[in-house]
Amino acid sequence: MEDRVNNRSQRPTSDAFKTFMASQWAPADQTLPQQDPVAAFAARRRRAISDRFPGERLVIPAGPPKVRSNDTDYRFRPHSAFAHLTGLGTDHEPDAVLVLEPVEEGTGDDGGHHSATLYFRPLAGRDTEQFYANARSGEFWVGPRPTLAELKARLGIETAHLDELEVALTKGVGAREIGGISVRLVRKVDENLDALIDTARYNTAQDPDSLDLSELDALDDQLKEALSELRLTKDEWEVEQLKAAVAATAEGFEEIIRALPRAVGHRRGERVVEAAFFAKAREEGNDLGYETIAAAGNHATILHWITNNGPVEDGELLLVDAGVEAESLYTADVTRTVPVNGRFSEVQRKVYQAVLDAADAAFAAARPGVKFREVHAAAMKVLAARLEEWGILPVSAEEALSPEGQQHRRWMPHGTSHHLGLDVHDCAQARAELYLDGELTPGMVFTIEPGLYFKAEDLAVPEEYRGIGVRIEDDILMTDDGPVSLSAALPRTPDEVESWMAALLRG
Repeated sequence: MEDRVNNRSQRPTSDAFKTFMASQWAPADQTLPQQDPVAAFAARRRRAISDRFPGERLVIPAGPPKVRSNDTDYRFRPHSAFAHLTGLGTDHEPDAVLVLEPVEEGTGDDGGHHSATLYFRPLAGRDTEQFYANARSGEFWVGPRPTLAELKARLGIETAHLDELEVALTKGVGAREIGGISVRLVRKVDENLDALIDTARYNTAQDPDSLDLSELDALDDQLKEALSELRLTKDEWEVEQLKAAVAATAEGFEEIIRALPRAVGHRRGERVVEAAFFAKAREEGNDLGYETIAAAGNHATILHWITNNGPVEDGELLLVDAGVEAESLYTADVTRTVPVNGRFSEVQRKVYQAVLDAADAAFAAARPGVKFREVHAAAMKVLAARLEEWGILPVSAEEALSPEGQQHRRWMPHGTSHHLGLDVHDCAQARAELYLDGELTPGMVFTIEPGLYFKAEDLAVPEEYRGIGVRIEDDILMTDDGPVSLSAALPRTPDEVESWMAALLRG
């Protein structure tokens, strides 16, 4: 069966072929690279997590390649916790694992309690069969991979071959009360590592039959939680990466406007919009930070519309929620809603202005020391008042805003804000007391994205509103002096949007 799976390669197996393939290659460049700018920042992040878990072995995998179809993989993206603690982005370290090995307190890296080692599969020599025969890691197939020495120079982390990982992870595992080493693992990233650690725990347990793996899973969850909370506040390097992602995203939105004439004439105009943005994401960044929402007409009322197979028609609104992921894997997350023909109708403008006013109110409420959930409350107060004013809300705005009411959420069912960073919905495993109930602090980056969604089939609203969906989303950096919009270069007011579109379509 394996031969059948591999029958498309038709690779020769003769000794003459193997000898010839291993010969006459130019020598590899032995010059070591300079240390990456992120290295010092990543070291501080590792020190912070070391302080949380002294005396325990911490295992943070990048994850394996993911199969797309049969023997083809998706472009590789490492787990965000791995990227955060190493500084590695893009797609060159599948299967890698970062291990923080406990040492005597205060004697580890940067005076911490652990010594970090990055285990990965390095470049195979051109005199090896792997060089041309391994379709997942051979240079002939996937391009060059770094050597152990190169990654050590770049990241300032000790490196070791992936073949040494199993021994490194399982040695000394056992209950701490009998001198063993407790291991914490970021689970559900690499199934092989999950199985390896579970087996090691079982084999070293004093009473394997009474071993409660759920308790150990809870310890692992605490590590994932801590790694997520570590990202709540961004350092200077992270902020610069997010600024770059937002700048590229703004360019992508300009490409969308330029593509509108072609989109209007295409039976799947939403795909034209999606493709215009994707091209810019690949040109300027690593990829999309998430699947683009390109929603025209009533599709704009579907919160996560990513099928993007509908037409884009004159007189409709087009809602685009999109973000470029930088090479560092930090992503933007921006939404703009524009009139397809360049001009808002009266009712479209009215709904758009209400959403804009809600966004502005949320921005004004965001200050250091304010609870994260209060940003959402400020936006909801504006939207509930407008819905009451228009005669749509079946109760007063005051009643709707009460915990027992919430009728206004029929037309704004999602949250107004979420943290942003390596993940588009960053820090998702953080505890509620540090997220929703946490206070905004300088260095936090989050979105403000209120919306109103009146579905075409919603008989609770007047007919003139049906089929209109509007969302405005900006990426916000909290500073000591208050919030700063990273996406302010993209027009927001109705007049600015119309002028912006006109200028781009003329050009």
